[in-house]
Amino acid sequence: MVRHLLDVDDLTPAELETVLDRAADIKAAQAAGHGDEPFDNQTLGMIFEKPSTRTRVSFETGMTQLGGHAIFLGPDDIHLGSGEPVKDTARALSRYVDVVMARLFDHDDAEELAEYATVPFVNGLTDDAHPCQTLADLLTIREHFGGFEEVRVAWVGDGNNVAQSFVLGAAMVGLDLTVATPEGYEIDDEVLARADAVGEAPATTHDPEAAVEDADVVYTDVFVSMGQEDRREEKLAEFEGFQVTTDLIGDRKLMHCLPAHRGEEVTDESIESENAIVWDQAENRLHAQKGLLVWMSEQE
Repeated sequence: MVRHLLDVDDLTPAELETVLDRAADIKAAQAAGHGDEPFDNQTLGMIFEKPSTRTRVSFETGMTQLGGHAIFLGPDDIHLGSGEPVKDTARALSRYVDVVMARLFDHDDAEELAEYATVPFVNGLTDDAHPCQTLADLLTIREHFGGFEEVRVAWVGDGNNVAQSFVLGAAMVGLDLTVATPEGYEIDDEVLARADAVGEAPATTHDPEAAVEDADVVYTDVFVSMGQEDRREEKLAEFEGFQVTTDLIGDRKLMHCLPAHRGEEVTDESIESENAIVWDQAENRLHAQKGLLVWMSEQE
């Protein structure tokens, strides 16, 4: 059966645990100088409407390390939804490649690609969701804390795509999560309902200090996401008081999906502190996605 990943709750909690186990095993084997190449002579087609350092390099490198090959399809290489319907792109690519990954603006386009693709499809990011980041986040937390039991995480900032996928992933593994956002930037009610369906929805507040009080980890992301540059001054004003500083972090771990807008959602001092585990997160994009790709290939 062909499996797709539009958001993290397309997996069951047991499947999510299996993907994380696959990722951990692959990471350990690579560190030991071992590993196999299950994707020999296979190709990953990568569609990019939005640029990215981590998504492109981690997927392309991961596919190479698994013995396969990746093709980059940027805005000038493919006419997604303009030169031809999205469903036609999905069907044509499925005749050429073994897996499709797309980093897009509109989540509806990702859903249509998945609907018509006859090979596994992975959502590399949309304006609504970032499941691959959540896989890396959970792998990072599991490594640093030995699991998820009794780990408390505070999300401080925008209830954006990264936050929404993380809310779902946290519910699935049983993380104790509190989300602090300014009014008007909360997690979507529909996402909270889905979190309740797979576990327990997070506590919510508009007070960053209250959110981090009992936390082991503080997680933040940019206040001004890609495509929102014309709203920069407006959003920065609305997020006043939500900047993650060393005082807010205290002795807690700091997570950030990167790239960081230093001086906006987080201070430079915080990112450079010993509390920051952001580079482990970044590295784990590679391992988590390899684990996902291997697991998806086992479902066919």
